Amino acid sequence: MDAELDDQFDEYPRPQLRRQHWVSLNGSWEFALDPYAAWERPKDVSWRSAIEVPFAPETARSGIGETGFFKCCWYRREITAMKLRHGEHLWLHFGAVDHTATVWIDGVSVGSHEGGYTPFTFDITEHVQAGARHQIVVRAVDLPQDLQQPRGKQDWQRDPHLIWYPRTSGIWQTVWLERVPQTYIADVRYTPNLSRWEIGLNVDIGGREGEADRLRMTMKLGSEVLAQDIYSLSAGEVHRRIALSDPGIDDSRNELLWSPTSPTLIDVRLELLNANDQVLDRIDSYTALREVAIQGDRVILNGRATQLRFILDQGYWPDTGMTPPDAAALRRDVELAKLMGFNGVRKHQKIEDPRYLYWADRLGLLVWEEMPSAYRFTLKSIERVKQQWQEVMRRDYNHPCVIAWVPFNESWGVPNLPDNAPERHYVQALYHLTKTIDPTRPVVGNDGWESVATDIIGIHDYDDEPHRMARRYETADVRVRLFQHERPGGRLLMLQGHAQTDHPIILSEFGGIAVHADDTWGYSASESTEDLERRYTELLNVVHGLQLLAGFCYTQFADTYQEANGLLHADRRPKFPLDRMAQATRGPGRYAVYEFKPGAQAV
Repeated sequence: MDAELDDQFDEYPRPQLRRQHWVSLNGSWEFALDPYAAWERPKDVSWRSAIEVPFAPETARSGIGETGFFKCCWYRREITAMKLRHGEHLWLHFGAVDHTATVWIDGVSVGSHEGGYTPFTFDITEHVQAGARHQIVVRAVDLPQDLQQPRGKQDWQRDPHLIWYPRTSGIWQTVWLERVPQTYIADVRYTPNLSRWEIGLNVDIGGREGEADRLRMTMKLGSEVLAQDIYSLSAGEVHRRIALSDPGIDDSRNELLWSPTSPTLIDVRLELLNANDQVLDRIDSYTALREVAIQGDRVILNGRATQLRFILDQGYWPDTGMTPPDAAALRRDVELAKLMGFNGVRKHQKIEDPRYLYWADRLGLLVWEEMPSAYRFTLKSIERVKQQWQEVMRRDYNHPCVIAWVPFNESWGVPNLPDNAPERHYVQALYHLTKTIDPTRPVVGNDGWESVATDIIGIHDYDDEPHRMARRYETADVRVRLFQHERPGGRLLMLQGHAQTDHPIILSEFGGIAVHADDTWGYSASESTEDLERRYTELLNVVHGLQLLAGFCYTQFADTYQEANGLLHADRRPKFPLDRMAQATRGPGRYAVYEFKPGAQAV
């Protein structure tokens, strides 16, 4: 990727589908709290304060810092409409607004969106005039105690308790304008296939019907052109399998594959052409050759068994909540996970900013992506989770770093799985829906326990005695004993008759060791940072020796509010030296140091 594109990809809010003409609307907006959702239209609102977008009003960085209950908040900002050429569109994008957003331009409603973790876009072309001033108003409704909406780690009690954190309301990801041609590339989907040494390409075309004639595709690795072709459109779509030149030699093949140790990305340029070969639309993107599969009791990456060394990451920052303090913070979190010796993260109960996934793609970090939970089992919660989960998969399908989907965690939202057939059917249905939409990745149906449909058996076990844990997972007939007698968290690991027991087993939550301090919480406590290092090393030595496991996920990356069991402080300072942390994480004989240089991939 050349230096100019590199800089633009770092900041562009949607790195998988990038155009040149865009303007960020982050910054100061007028703001109003509406505690009881009493106002219905912009003209009703009493504007009394200002907020810094995209930071949620609960955060200090927003300038509001309101942590109590309120049902609604309002935003207002004036913009100067971008100049448009004949037939062009002006799109208004929102990265994420929690939970239900309604948008007006100059008092005219342009649309609504429900779901606090996924992006949405409105075409505002007919509502603006080029060069004129216009007023955008956003109403965000987020009922603080609604357990039927996907909440993730957002607390429904007034004050954060145990493992739940302050709420996030309103705008919490980038807002931006984009100039789009009359006929445009609406969506792109890449599907790598290693056995055929090819990449599937699906492109949907939107806008004026019949204006576009062909699509020109160029794939490059650095300055080397890997593939280039022009395709005719069929019913506004392109579906092609792009065969790459197979070098035939393992070493040469491996150089083109994406993995944590060699995160090779393939740059893609797509150009939409009319019959006269004029470029109607151009986007820059990227993909990778990477394949993940399950074979017996192992996770397979690019045809080889891979030990998953994961860390659980909540994705919160001290003064900015779920929003990173700046774009560099996303890259730094990816770098830190690698410097700590991990090859992946389990993003827990949060759909992360796509720029985090971009850095995970580029620097080589595997990601389990997990749906934020609702906490009641109702028809309304089912519909909300299903709809938003499909939007999540559509947004992040192309990221090579994402190697597994996790629709449920610890039976949250389905609290009676052993005794309630409809709840079991719900988990099974979402598992199969996920596999239908994306058959290329494993699905962890319900991580932690009570599996009824899954490709990977995730176990959550916070036993603070390493030797007791060793006995549990290395006894004779360990699988029989685990699934019939052991109950980490007091729950059955598999519900009888509903799941296979020969899948890979991942210790997907364990550890959670806090450094003792007042007003903090952890699954167990150490007396000092030196004691934390000793206990972490001892625990990881035991886990590395468990042949049963296909991998592990330690809790957790950084302290998060009252939950002080991170390997890093909340401000990302390590609690003991990173090199010694990496040595323990990697295990005997697997120690390596990662260095990061600006603009470079991981070494």
